[in-house]
Amino acid sequence: MSDDIPLAPFAYEGLDPVAEPKSTFAEVSDAVKGTVHRVSGAIEAGRKPGMPLSILSNIAREAPLGSLLIAFLLGVAVARRR
Repeated sequence: MSDDIPLAPFAYEGLDPVAEPKSTFAEVSDAVKGTVHRVSGAIEAGRKPGMPLSILSNIAREAPLGSLLIAFLLGVAVARRR
């Protein structure tokens, strides 16, 4: 037998390369990047004039102590429910 001839012919050798498996860290990193992109897009959409985040930021800018009081009272109301 000669060493030049392979024992089993590989018909698809080089045509369909095996994909490198992603590490768990790379998969988690991709998932976090996608989530950050979606959340930042939602925040940017909410900051457009007339949207809820725009209205809230305007109210907080005009009356910061009143906004702090309302946030505190909402926090107390939520904490008492639990």
